[in-house]
Amino acid sequence: MKPAKYFERRDNKKVQCTLCPHMCIIENNSRGICGVRENQGGELISLIYARPSAMNIDPIEKKPLFHFLPGSKTFSIGTVGCNMTCDHCQNHTLSRGSPNVGGNLLPKRAVELAEENGCRSISYTYNEPTIFYEYMLDTAMMARDEGLKNVIVSNGYMNKEPLAELLPYIDAANIDLKSFSDDFYRKICGARLDLVLETIKTIHKSCHLEITTLVIPGLNDGQDEIRKLTGWIASELGSDVPFHLSRFFPHHRMEHFEPTSKDTLLMCLDAAKENLKHVYLGNIRIEKTENTYCPSCNKLLIGRTGFGILINKIKEGRCPCGKKINGIFTS
Repeated sequence: MKPAKYFERRDNKKVQCTLCPHMCIIENNSRGICGVRENQGGELISLIYARPSAMNIDPIEKKPLFHFLPGSKTFSIGTVGCNMTCDHCQNHTLSRGSPNVGGNLLPKRAVELAEENGCRSISYTYNEPTIFYEYMLDTAMMARDEGLKNVIVSNGYMNKEPLAELLPYIDAANIDLKSFSDDFYRKICGARLDLVLETIKTIHKSCHLEITTLVIPGLNDGQDEIRKLTGWIASELGSDVPFHLSRFFPHHRMEHFEPTSKDTLLMCLDAAKENLKHVYLGNIRIEKTENTYCPSCNKLLIGRTGFGILINKIKEGRCPCGKKINGIFTS
């Protein structure tokens, strides 16, 4: 446990958490929506500091990040808890898990493990890193001092002030843009679209950004929605932002749904390519949909299979034809 950042004291030992847009007002001996930030006698406490419930050595492509240090390894850590309540959560055993589980891994040891295993970065992932903010920030600062990169995989639901404190230590982010419908966000996720979009714009100004959308049958799989979503990315961020369309599998409160079909994913891929230069499919193996091609000469630049790199022709951030490719390809 550790005293939390970003909260205000209220009357009768209540506190208001100011970390994320929920702005939870928390009674004494109670927790916020995330389930891991607890009011103890008028002080807000993080229950999951240095208590990861998942950690692995992953290929960076698994985040997914396809335009950030391709072929490198990242030390991935996550806890339990989340500040969204998505019906379709693909990691619900962590997002809805108890803060009483998890090991003990202080930031210094996390950095040491990353170095010992030849990782070039640490990724804050698996569950929503916003809610283990203090652990993430302390680890990221130590990692930066040791020359490691920092990566967040996030739902983008964080308030401006904590985001501004964190971003100087973050080198890359993959943000889960769940839908381009505010109704979807409110009903399915218990959140707001506009606030996520603002976070995405802020992150894009600070570090390398990629975006992922999980395609759910009947909810956000329409080509028109994909066109609107990717149109926003192109107009607000640029058409060269890497975009991942991920296949849905039945989980949590959507176990009665069918997995996303191959045909649906390919139609969404075509719709996204109308606006964006680098679009990928994930959670499914379809030839060429994981590869990076030059948007100028159309030549293959990075060939992938699964999370492995078969070929990488990008040199100093450019295609052999001279076209600059958006991303960070060398440290």
